[in-house]
Amino acid sequence: MSDSIIDISHDFFKEIVKPILEEHFPEETARTAFGVFGYGSEALRLDDEYSRDHHWGLRIDALMPEDIFETRRQVIMETLQANIPDSYQGHSLREAHLSGAGLAPDNLNAFLKRTIGMDHPPTTYAEWLRIPEEDIIHLINGEVWYDPLGKFTEIRQTFTNYYPEPVRLRRIAHWCRYFSGMGTYALNRAILRNNEFYATTRFSNAIRLGIQLAFLLDKQYFPYDKWLMTYFERLPRLAEPLLPIVTEAVKLSTSWERKLELLHQMSDILDQTMVADGIIRPHPKFAVSPTSGYRLMEHAYAEIIQSLPDEIKTVVPMWDQIYMEEFHSGFVDGLDLDTWDGMLQLHPE
Repeated sequence: MSDSIIDISHDFFKEIVKPILEEHFPEETARTAFGVFGYGSEALRLDDEYSRDHHWGLRIDALMPEDIFETRRQVIMETLQANIPDSYQGHSLREAHLSGAGLAPDNLNAFLKRTIGMDHPPTTYAEWLRIPEEDIIHLINGEVWYDPLGKFTEIRQTFTNYYPEPVRLRRIAHWCRYFSGMGTYALNRAILRNNEFYATTRFSNAIRLGIQLAFLLDKQYFPYDKWLMTYFERLPRLAEPLLPIVTEAVKLSTSWERKLELLHQMSDILDQTMVADGIIRPHPKFAVSPTSGYRLMEHAYAEIIQSLPDEIKTVVPMWDQIYMEEFHSGFVDGLDLDTWDGMLQLHPE
């Protein structure tokens, strides 16, 4: 038996769920995409023993058109619950997190809106830039096993093909600006002023943005922070030169001065990569300012911005999971506090 909940869920879908759905709901099944994708570490095959204390178990994600979701979801779930076994390959279905049926039906349009903020693939550069990069992973992760209409598969392929080049460059420019201006420059000032609080927040910001710049340069989407290092280690070009820098920089025993020096080394590697890739022109080696530090990435920021189409020069890329948080606020608003506390594993002592 496979150890992955994705593989077990796939077997469960093929052997148990799909035959039931095709028998009782052939038209609805023919308009629905099934697989495991979206949120949760299991959709990335990164779940471990710590992932299993909430929202974990046999799982089949099902994306339906809105009309089917609104009018047929309940009867589909009731029919499944009446026809499936109590357990499958040692996994209880009566204690699973998906209402005892292993199926998680969803409205395709609603799923898209809470991940990418729109109900269609982006068609303009500005639409691409309004999508939080962390949430693109939730569209292309996991597996799709059955998609007769092919609509969700086509959407996934749009994102798998990666950003249009002007969009990638606009995002690179923004990350250069924040890595440098809100990161290394600010860290240098915090060290000079012996402000450890500000040094902590600026260093954390800079090291994260430096890693995310590496993803953009290697044309790989970066995920939510929790999985960032795992994916960073897989980068085809920049993991090797940057991983030793990051590993040393994040240690608590590394001094602030050394952390800043390591960020300068990261700047040089990122800059050299942009020159090698033809993103920016070759330039002389710049000196480190004793008061402003090494704002090398902001040199790249300006050069890239000036080369972009006018329509996106001033469009600020979306980052962080804004649309998911909008959905989550509504979800939590509909729960009683005892239920919410239970989901958080908050129990009276």
